Amino acid sequence: MTDQADLADLAAMAEGHEGALRSLHGRHATKVFRFVLRLVRNEAIAEEVVNEAFVEIWRNAARFRGGSSVSTWLLSVARNKAVDRLRKRSEEALDEEAAAAVPDDADTPEVELAKRDKGALMRRLIDGLSPVHKEIVDLVYYQEQSVAEAAQILGVPENTVKTRMFYARKQLARLFAEAGIDRGWP
Repeated sequence: MTDQADLADLAAMAEGHEGALRSLHGRHATKVFRFVLRLVRNEAIAEEVVNEAFVEIWRNAARFRGGSSVSTWLLSVARNKAVDRLRKRSEEALDEEAAAAVPDDADTPEVELAKRDKGALMRRLIDGLSPVHKEIVDLVYYQEQSVAEAAQILGVPENTVKTRMFYARKQLARLFAEAGIDRGWP
């Protein structure tokens, strides 16, 4: 149903119907925001990137040819906007004093285990992955994208996605073992 509604909204957007943009935004904004937030790690920037992505979708609605699902296209546009924003941000000069003043209040593995917050522990372990592996885990497991959709979003071959997934799982298994969590942990 959602795919049909998304396609109908894109067709209406191509004809200039703003209500269709609101409808599409309502169905996908939260998912796109969460995906972008994991990339940029700043809520204000994530909101800006999501808004920029939906503006681009609005402007290019007539160009959508259906080679992927609308949600895959949305995530792809949002990812590209986020990557552009990260590049711009990395080009800015780092204020050494401000960076040194930021407190490091990260919990140790022992504290994490003591809290028994499995979701938080899992997120922390996923954050320990390299950026490309973290992105694959996010797309496939949290955004529920298929290998083909993840490949399209990232602009890489499907076999690259499969290889990254393999190594991400391997890294996660190592991180779980280091945290003292066995494979039977739910």
